[in-house]
Amino acid sequence: MGLLDLVKSRNKELKFMLDFDLIEDTSKKIHMKQLAIQTCINVIGRTISQSEFYVKKDKKIVKDEMYYRLNVRPNPNMSASHFWQTVVHKLIYDNECLIIQSDTEDLLIADSFTRIEYALVNDSFKDVTIKDYTFSRTFQMSDVIYLEYSNKRISTMLDGLYADYGELFGRIIEFQKRKNQIRGVVDIEAVNDKTEKGQEKLQNYINKIYKAFSGKSVAIVPQQKGFKYEEMKNSQSQSVDEVNKVIDGFLDQVAKALGIPVALLHGDMADVEKPTRNYMTFCIDPFLKKIKDELNAKMIDKTDYLAGKKMETKRVSYSNMFDLAAAVDKLRSSGVANGNELREELGLEMVEDDPMLDKYVITKNYQESSEALKGGEKDET
Repeated sequence: MGLLDLVKSRNKELKFMLDFDLIEDTSKKIHMKQLAIQTCINVIGRTISQSEFYVKKDKKIVKDEMYYRLNVRPNPNMSASHFWQTVVHKLIYDNECLIIQSDTEDLLIADSFTRIEYALVNDSFKDVTIKDYTFSRTFQMSDVIYLEYSNKRISTMLDGLYADYGELFGRIIEFQKRKNQIRGVVDIEAVNDKTEKGQEKLQNYINKIYKAFSGKSVAIVPQQKGFKYEEMKNSQSQSVDEVNKVIDGFLDQVAKALGIPVALLHGDMADVEKPTRNYMTFCIDPFLKKIKDELNAKMIDKTDYLAGKKMETKRVSYSNMFDLAAAVDKLRSSGVANGNELREELGLEMVEDDPMLDKYVITKNYQESSEALKGGEKDET
């Protein structure tokens, strides 16, 4: 047989072999990006959902219908905690969140909408859809609560990070899956029946062998003439820790972008007070300030706001009053704050019928020496 015939024969065999699905693609998409984002969003959402929203007028909390909507039941299908978690999720993930008020005063979170922007007048929202219902009317900016995260860099940065981390993560996963993978090669000397039916028959036989060796602890397969199966040893070693390191690395970058201390996210218990304080100051407080400003602008009239009526938020405290007892005593005894001011900082309501709580008290050890001496002489007499 000439050289040309030999090349043609080899090409035919190669074409025939490529028709078989000898290589099985078992790779799956790993949603590492979604896992990291959802983890961070859930942490922020759970924290904000424990906050209290209320209107304060003349130093008193006004407990009206709106107070009930914001803190107990915004609408018939959602509790307040679920409501605010959903708001935070949409605010971070979608970069915006639209809340409308129905005719029954229910607060509803829009799933989708179209915003029409203007330069000098109120923007409008149309095609507002909640679940399967789409409003036919158009909402004005002054009639809705519209929150915007105003940080599109985060989504851009996450996409760029995931392009790098995702590729690395995928490779490590594939290496880990090949660590204990059963590998084998199949030698076929000749194939007499090259018809489609003959190829299908041989392919089914190969699939049965693959299934037997991969799914059974003990597998016996009859040997066919002209057909040889041989397993190959796998000497690769890859630790599962490498997978966790990549996941933690990407999670840390997402947490830093959202202002969450990495130590809190991983549950480190050493010196947890400082990370918690930073988390509340640089992550939670800006979110609450954004919500409070929007509620003040849309729910409080300008005249009433300037007269002292305003929306306030009380976030969850990471320390209780017993931990602050010594500091409260010092502030009270030094005359820096009165009783009602301290109660307000502790998250308690002010007491109006007790004049003593409105007074500033200074103990003797904070007075000047001459006044203390006079006070002592007066006591002796």
